[in-house]
Parts: sequence; structure tokens; C-alpha cells
Amino acid sequence: MLRPRRRPLFCSLMLIAATFATHAQEASQPSGDISVVTAAHMLDVRSGKLIDDPLIVVREGRIVSVGRAGDAVPEGAERIDLKGMTLLPGLIDMHVHIDSDPTYSGYSYLQFSDRFWSAISVTHARDTLMAGFTTIRNLGSDDWNDVGLQQAIDAGKVVGPRIVTAGHAFGATGGHCDSTYFPPSMNDRNAYSADNAEEARKSVREVRKYGAQVIKICATGGVFSRNTEPGQQQMTYDEMKATVDEAKMWGIKVAAHAHGAAGIREAIRAGVNTIEHASLIDDEGIRLAKQHGAWLSMDIYNTDYTQSEGRGNGVLEDNLRKDREIGDLQRENFRRAQQAGVKMVYGTDAGIFPHGDNAKQFAVMVRYGMTPTQAIQSATINAAEALGRGDIGVIEVGRHADIVAVQSNPAQDVTVLENVAFVMKAGTVVKDERLGSPFAIVIPESD
Repeated sequence: MLRPRRRPLFCSLMLIAATFATHAQEASQPSGDISVVTAAHMLDVRSGKLIDDPLIVVREGRIVSVGRAGDAVPEGAERIDLKGMTLLPGLIDMHVHIDSDPTYSGYSYLQFSDRFWSAISVTHARDTLMAGFTTIRNLGSDDWNDVGLQQAIDAGKVVGPRIVTAGHAFGATGGHCDSTYFPPSMNDRNAYSADNAEEARKSVREVRKYGAQVIKICATGGVFSRNTEPGQQQMTYDEMKATVDEAKMWGIKVAAHAHGAAGIREAIRAGVNTIEHASLIDDEGIRLAKQHGAWLSMDIYNTDYTQSEGRGNGVLEDNLRKDREIGDLQRENFRRAQQAGVKMVYGTDAGIFPHGDNAKQFAVMVRYGMTPTQAIQSATINAAEALGRGDIGVIEVGRHADIVAVQSNPAQDVTVLENVAFVMKAGTVVKDERLGSPFAIVIPESD
């Protein structure tokens, strides 16, 4: 859901915490090139089976072997023994807004300077990573905040997940991806709005030029915009097809915000890779999604937060009304699509609710028809496949050493993922609560 920016509390204190996290990350980097991770169990997300006594060897941030306790350990390797815990791959959230915060909704965000949102995204990134999400796809941000944050994380200046960036999302003039909250005198508009096929192609080129790694379009109206309704189709088939064709030529994928049934159908026919929200998908949309291999990314948790906290956060009544009308329909359509065998990925729309609470959606997905393993697969192997990446999403040789650990088997109780005790991103331990601290001290194996 694209909407007015959501903003945080306690900015200064949180930025200090993020700075401390940076130093902790540097300190927890193993002194050698090789580390060995052991635990009681590991969830194989390909098969859904639990493997006992795994032993994972990591060299220079990549997994070089996956075996069992008792296998030979490279000489001089750092040992990380997660006794009693269950390992699984670093989680992937396919739909977040990293520079948004739900505590500043409606018009309340206008009290802050533009650069405030860049600053608070640092805290959001840290909270997301500490929750076990080692990769996120950011589907729309203001002022290229996601691109700048990604660059800072990749340069080692701040702590956060791997980010797949969209930069500015775009759609029709006056539509959900445009600025719809202000009078004409303020002339506030999305510079990348596209009202024909050629403008759509140009917008793809421009946002890619400035750092977009995925293209985000708004095919329909939305919940958290003004003067649009979720069911309205707002981009034509020709505009969406031109977007997809242009993006494909540049080697990048397209995600479409699409609540309404007609817009969903046209986006799938146009070749969009992932349908975001898919709230009002009908039988024909489900059939087309299966036929074309489109992925659905359905954010079925955040209504709980918005309906309980939204009014106090400043969400306008019209937005709350749309959220109420669409919430249960979206969840039942999630159930129907899942039962029909449509491909699913894990997308939460974090920023509508607090960053770091991303894992709360797992339980809702299970409540509406998924097994715990299927829900976990949506945030690991499925998400990696939808991104077109073979380097994340699974604990196996050659992939990034993105590993999280929980206290019990998440395939039996998916809610344990809401309290991740250990996080490794690309071979670096960034969280280890066993030591009474959120940060790790990795002790070399004794002779």
C-alpha cells in the first residue's frame, strides 16, 4: 500500500542504537575467513523436513558445506554452537516501505523535514534485520531513501538487511502512486506518473537510472491514498505492458500494486511478476495467475494493526473505512488462491505497521490456510525464486550465509519466528541473545 509517509518516535535514541549496532556488527565479524555453525536442528525449506545436528561451514560470507555433527571441521575455524536451537534461512520480506512509520499518519508527518525520513530509515533497517529478515524488497520510497540506505548498508556504514530497491513507484496521474492529499495550490505530484505507454517506458528508464532494481507500479486504487478506491483500475493494459517490456529489456522485474479484480487480471496478462495485495482477486485472476506463473504477495496481517492503532496514529477515517471493507475479503481470497495452488511470496507492507514486527504475518497465513512450512517457504525459497536470485533463501552450498535460529521448531509453531534469537547475514553474526546481549561474541574453538 502506497500512502503518506509513516514516521517514528524517539528518533535520536534509535539512531544512537543503530550506531552501536554498527560497531557491534564489526566486532562480531569472525577474525578468520571460516566459521562453523552447529545447532540441534535445521529446517530444510526445500523438503520441509527437519534435519538433526546440522553443521554448516561458512567461508567469506558464503556457505561452503552443509553436513552433520561429526563431520571434519576446517582447522582454525570459528565455532558458533547454537545448542538446542533450530536453524533456517534468513527471512525475506517482499513488500516493505523502509522510510515509513505508522505512528505518523494522515497529515501529521508534515511537521518534519524531508531528511527526517532518510534518518529514521536507518533504525527501521536495523529493527528489520534483528527480526531475522536478512533481505527485503522496498516497494516505493520518497526521495530515493531506499537507494541511499542500501548504499550505506552495502558500504558497511549502517546495519540492515540486503535491500532490493524500487525508488519511486509510479502510476496514473491522480492515482494511488500519485500525491493525492493536497490542493492544486501546493502542486504536489509524482514526477514519474505515466499516462500513456511511452511515458511508462520513460519512467522505467528514469527510476532505473537512479537506482531502482525492481519497478513498482500502481495498477489500481488503494487503501492509504485519498480520492481513490481499491477496486478502481488506474493503468491500462497498454501502459502496464509497456512497463513490463521496458523493464524486461533492462533485465529487471515489475511488481504491481493491485487490489481490484480487473486491474489484477490486466497486470497478469501484461506480464507483471508479482501482484501486491491482490485483495479482490476473482476466479479468473486466480486462473491467470496460475497460467502465467505470477506470484501473489498478500499483506494479510497489517489490517489488525491499522484497525487497532490507526485512528490514534492519525489515519484518516476514509482510509480506515477502506481498510475495514477490504481486510476480510483479502484474507478469504488469500485462502482461495492458496487452495488453488497459486504461487505465494511473503510480503507484509511493513511501514503500515512497525518495522521489526514483520514476522507477525506468519501466524495469519497459517490461520488462513497455509501450513507453517508453506508460510516459511513463502519467505525463503519462494521469495528468492520470485526475485530471480539463487544466492539467498536456502541454506545450501554457494548461497550467502544468511542464517537465523529460533528456540523451537517453527514448522510446528510458526509464532516462534516472532522471537528470533540469532541472526547471521552473509557470514557476519549481527544478533545472538544467548549471551545476554543482542550482539554476538564469537569464541574460537579451543585446541
